[in-house]
Amino acid sequence: MSEKILFDSHAHINEERFSENRSQLCEEIQASPLKYVMDIGFDLESSHQAVKDAAQYDFCYGAVGVHPHDTEDMDEAQLLLLRGLAKKPKIQAIGEIGLDFHYDNSPREEQRYWFRRQIQLALELAMPIVIHSREADQEVLSILKEEGAFSKARTDCFAPQPDGAPDARVLLHCFSGSKELGRQYVALGATLSIAGPVTYKNARKTVEVVEAIDLSRLLVETDSPYLTPEPMRREHRENIPLYVEYTARKVAEIKGLTFEEVALATMANAKRFFNIED
Repeated sequence: MSEKILFDSHAHINEERFSENRSQLCEEIQASPLKYVMDIGFDLESSHQAVKDAAQYDFCYGAVGVHPHDTEDMDEAQLLLLRGLAKKPKIQAIGEIGLDFHYDNSPREEQRYWFRRQIQLALELAMPIVIHSREADQEVLSILKEEGAFSKARTDCFAPQPDGAPDARVLLHCFSGSKELGRQYVALGATLSIAGPVTYKNARKTVEVVEAIDLSRLLVETDSPYLTPEPMRREHRENIPLYVEYTARKVAEIKGLTFEEVALATMANAKRFFNIED
């Protein structure tokens, strides 16, 4: 078995498209250099599946939440169910939650309301938060600030960062903002996750983020089955957690570090962020 040095901080093995081959995929993960995978909920059904996956597989931990695409159908009863799921074993975060103004699959007012309500749930339970932000960068940041996600009361719930800075346990998943926005988030106590697009030819902005942000504030992810990294994208492969290796290798190239250094550092960062102990 390969040495276990990778942590895919954001994947969706709970996706319906994996329902027929989930067992095979999980066997491949168990035989790979992946030590951990965070199975991230995006609606109530996938959050239930994340709970099941975390219970069944040693490498798997989960997050529960409703993605902005699905907030149109959300109600207080669903929020109450999420609250219960968040207390299940190996469920380590609320997410993915946020705003998506690219597709607008749900009305923006519904997105905003349920984003706030789920932030409030995460604060109540003192749990890490996994954020989805697309074409809504400034509003996502404003809402997080308004709801107290970076407040002293929030950061007091968690151990400080390795450099002694406050840690708000807010993760910007698949960060696609500017290096200036990245620095602003990190200064507030957030962490940034880098996904497959950093390997694309047009990834200048994300490359600049990786250059500008200290490795201690970065995670790597696949967002499987989406955003397949190169070279697997060129081969038209569906993204799977094993492909997080390509993102880690690209981060290492940008940082001038070895693959092993980046893999081990981002795994340690993710374990700390999600409160996972061996």
